[in-house]
Amino acid sequence: MRVVVVGAGIGGLTAALSLHEAGVDTLVVESSARLRPLGVGINLLPHAVRELTELGLGGALAELGVPTAEMVHFDRHGGRIWGEPRGRALGYDWPQYSIHRGELQMALLDAVRERLGAGAVRAGTLFEGFEQDAARVRARLLDRASGTAGTVDADVLVGADGLHSAVRAQLNPDEPPPLWNGIRMWRGVTEGEPFLSGRTLAVAGSNAASKIVVYPISIQAERAGRALLNWVAEVKLPSGTPLGQTADWNRTGRLEDVLPHYADWTFDWLDVPAMLSRTAEILEYPMVDRDPLDRWTSGRVTLLGDAAHPMYPIGSNGGSQAVLDARLLAHELVKAADPAEGLLGYERARREPVNAIVLACRDMPADRVLHAVGERAPDGFDRIEDVLTPEELSTITGAYQRTSFSDAEALNTRPSYSVNP
Repeated sequence: MRVVVVGAGIGGLTAALSLHEAGVDTLVVESSARLRPLGVGINLLPHAVRELTELGLGGALAELGVPTAEMVHFDRHGGRIWGEPRGRALGYDWPQYSIHRGELQMALLDAVRERLGAGAVRAGTLFEGFEQDAARVRARLLDRASGTAGTVDADVLVGADGLHSAVRAQLNPDEPPPLWNGIRMWRGVTEGEPFLSGRTLAVAGSNAASKIVVYPISIQAERAGRALLNWVAEVKLPSGTPLGQTADWNRTGRLEDVLPHYADWTFDWLDVPAMLSRTAEILEYPMVDRDPLDRWTSGRVTLLGDAAHPMYPIGSNGGSQAVLDARLLAHELVKAADPAEGLLGYERARREPVNAIVLACRDMPADRVLHAVGERAPDGFDRIEDVLTPEELSTITGAYQRTSFSDAEALNTRPSYSVNP
């Protein structure tokens, strides 16, 4: 069997490693001429960490990311609303990692090239379309440097090419553009002092107005007594504001656009405007997703990661769900009698659960509770119990359980997805 994967992001590279582990010949094609450690921080949930650990990357994760100790919500004045431990402290056998997305991608890329060979990832190669019949799928490719067009035959084509997936577009030619919820995000990474536990994922404010998420992403900085802080600022713009841009993860943002929303957000545990001001590179991105599809697969072609289920970056799910997609894809493909059957098995295992997460992220009860705190106590509070009922506080825990955390015992005891060739 031969598989062509379009896209060398987290999902595509994890798919290549998983397929190789199962004895499947895999080629990854990537439109970028040069793969670099771009982006900012992400969180890998324990179920994704398990999968990457089983692929032999546990040591690399431990040398890059910070094992997240807790997630804590605050109001816009820095007052603590709710908190909960993360990773092993929740009973998982694997940690949750806060990690630089680009460094994770480079670790995956190095592993693919080491195990599959230097030519397993073909950079600078644009996917232009596919044709398929009962026997094979043919991908049409263009070498961007030379302008040479060519084709590659395979048993399976996997679209792991992100929000603007060309594979998804061919499968769904009438699909509208990504859907924007009116929230503009700015992102950045900057060095600073450790705050709170030193391994806290902190969320302050409400995305009904302004919210900021901050967490450390480098174990090397921690060992040096510092913190490499990843921050995400979310600002709800007035109703009717036009999007005015294409969703591009690497679009440059401006400090003067984001800083005014946080000018007086100085907490006893973090100086937000100072953190924003010392950030060398700021990225700007609209919070977008797409409506869930009722089908990912057509014959020998399927989708994976953001190409299949782009979602709001809420609950640390984007990268983690792509890793799970990749592992289940290899698992189902190898055990099936033929490739088309294997792809349908993969879709049956993944599509409905992930589509439910996409929809849940559009209306998180946690965000409604944070908004309620801002309305009821706009100047801050002394005791959160004077602002929220116990039932309201419990909805935050319930929201994350539905979107981000499976039962720890179920994950710890589930058989491996690895398939011996």
